[in-house]
Amino acid sequence: MDIHEHQAKDILARFGVPVPKGGVAFSPEQAAFRCRELGGGRCVVKAQVHSGGRGEAGGVKLCEGEAEVRDFAASLLGTSLVTKQTDAAGKRIDRLWVEEASAIERELYLGFVLDRKSERIMIVASGHGGMEIEDLAEEDPESLIRMVLDPAVGLAEYQARELAFKLGLQGAQIGQMVTVLKACYRAYRDLDAMMVEINPLVVCEDSSLVALDAKMSFDTNALFRRAEVAALRDPGQEDPRESFAADHGLAYVGLDGDIGCIINGAGLAMASMDMIQLAGGEPANFLDIGGGASPERVCQAFRTVLSDQNVSVILVNIFAGINRCDWIANGVIKAYTELGIELPVVVRLSGTNVEAGRKLIAESGLPIISADTLAEAAEAAVAARPTLIAAQ
Repeated sequence: MDIHEHQAKDILARFGVPVPKGGVAFSPEQAAFRCRELGGGRCVVKAQVHSGGRGEAGGVKLCEGEAEVRDFAASLLGTSLVTKQTDAAGKRIDRLWVEEASAIERELYLGFVLDRKSERIMIVASGHGGMEIEDLAEEDPESLIRMVLDPAVGLAEYQARELAFKLGLQGAQIGQMVTVLKACYRAYRDLDAMMVEINPLVVCEDSSLVALDAKMSFDTNALFRRAEVAALRDPGQEDPRESFAADHGLAYVGLDGDIGCIINGAGLAMASMDMIQLAGGEPANFLDIGGGASPERVCQAFRTVLSDQNVSVILVNIFAGINRCDWIANGVIKAYTELGIELPVVVRLSGTNVEAGRKLIAESGLPIISADTLAEAAEAAVAARPTLIAAQ
């Protein structure tokens, strides 16, 4: 789960990270008031959306006084910001962050991420901040400093100082950097975060360190024990299809194609999407129905896929282990009956109780297209599209 910049700054500030003074605004007038609270001088106005690259997309501006803040806020609020990290529709801007301008001398990059290879928290840092980490890794990979943390020890004091030295910090800046690093580590650990990123972490002209931007994401599976984090969720920044699926315990990612996918297992889902593309089609989604799927859960999966108006065909591909093919077949029949499905549906069943599942499908009297292999299912789904388009 992602949160907004101002929320991440609030969390990090509570753990001891220095951040600029500022406030949230939901209207141009409120943005101007925030500027007045900060002294009425130079302020930075930032669109609050769940995406990086806001500055390049025109979502961040240094404004001179209340009038310019109000005008810029009016030009942003209610619009959508399209960045290189969003789709063509962009992310809707419903709130802004107005903060005091900082006298920047130098910009650094700092990130805490989960390194799946070592199964530990890794710090990634660079002396070149203000750039997206992907661009930084491509353009200047030698500048990236990586440090893996032992979970039994955490972030040791000497590691924090070593990183500060590698970034070229001096004097009192060393101690400040140690404070920032330890605060970020505690926030990451104590709140079940998946990522903490400060980009840029700036060295100001008075030699102080300030987190000029902040980004945090959290382990969705741990939100049940982090009510204060779960309350920060902004459904307006999420794909409505993905929000619906998450509310019903389904792993779903919306894509741009028209063949809806209901599949169990992430690996099989990826293989199915590849096979659809190989057959000449485009998947509309990634959906992992999970193990032990009941007919009711299958029906919810159909509702999720059908919430995408671009879907013209549905492909159900199940390799049953923990699942049972008869449960899936009952779910498909239940969805057809309750949802009044008119789209072509292709079903491929394999594994536990496969004969019982196929029998249920065959005896249902419904126009369900059966397939024995994944390749046949993908080809059948692609072939069903022109029939539907011609009928329309």
